[in-house]
Amino acid sequence: MKPEWKAFLIDNGAEFGDDTDYEVQSFGNPERERRVTLSGNVIHDLSHKSLMEVYGADARDFLQNQLTNDINRVDERHSVLAAHCNPKGRVLALFRVFQRGDTFYLSTPRDVLEDSLQRLHKYVLMSKVTLEDGNDALVRMGLSGPQAEDELQDAGLSVPPGDGDVAQVAGYSVIRVPGPLPRFEIYGELEPMQRLWEKFNVRCAPVGAPAWRLLEIMAGIPLVVKATEGLFVPQMINLDLIDGVNFTKGCYPGQEIVARTRYLGKLKRRMYRVHFGIDQVPTPGTPLYSPDDETQQPIGHIVSAAPHPDGGVATLAVVTIRFVEAGAPLTLGAPDGPAGSLHLPPYDIPAPERE
Repeated sequence: MKPEWKAFLIDNGAEFGDDTDYEVQSFGNPERERRVTLSGNVIHDLSHKSLMEVYGADARDFLQNQLTNDINRVDERHSVLAAHCNPKGRVLALFRVFQRGDTFYLSTPRDVLEDSLQRLHKYVLMSKVTLEDGNDALVRMGLSGPQAEDELQDAGLSVPPGDGDVAQVAGYSVIRVPGPLPRFEIYGELEPMQRLWEKFNVRCAPVGAPAWRLLEIMAGIPLVVKATEGLFVPQMINLDLIDGVNFTKGCYPGQEIVARTRYLGKLKRRMYRVHFGIDQVPTPGTPLYSPDDETQQPIGHIVSAAPHPDGGVATLAVVTIRFVEAGAPLTLGAPDGPAGSLHLPPYDIPAPERE
């Protein structure tokens, strides 16, 4: 995080967590921020999302050969979600890939950036491509709310029409992303982003990083952090349902396993929303159990979690499908742990797995 941007946020009331110096926990009133997030116009600092820069003559081909989605679809008007997998088809990192000029930017949670850079560097070989930590390259901001489109237009920015679409205006990159309300990620240089924040701050409430995670959960958009690296194949976290995998683009690490899961195997787990009536937010990777399971082994894991304005904690969790089909009870952390209520994400899950 640029020191100037952090100082700017602190001057605007940002409070950072004890365990990180880059994640805004709140702007002084977490309870109010939770209430307004799902109904009002809000702005977020997205410094908890890191950036990787990829550039060079072979940058596009390099990414095309490494990631699950078709990078040939990425240009200054369109972004994609794409995963990097290990040879066993397990997701090591999940990126939002977009382009500014000749540079590709890959947005991902902070704690997986260093590992991702190291892994991808191993595949560079003779390719004319450079991969760098891009955290200081661009400031990141989120905007969400029923009047978010109006706020963009009032600030002189264009509104991307569909999810994944990008508008490039006056040095800003505006990406529409899925959400319960119109939702956008905005990238730009320091001083323009400070001015934009001040414009939005007139009618939009600043909120912390947990509020952005809540919006991701309500949209059914997963994240992969260090604790869950290598835990899921793409279909387990529904990447095939949210345009995060292209099955015709050609080879990438783990491609054969991912394709086999689609065409030959029956998927055993899927990602759902699960609500727990607890105060403590569980960490990603926390196991789920079912009292109905005689083996008393985990039947799933938490993907992400955030406090919900109606109380308790909202999560995304990968769960064994047969327990979902049977309506079996779910518990957190242990067979006798807190009970959870399961909900479908806001997109269709294939019928055999919903019955």
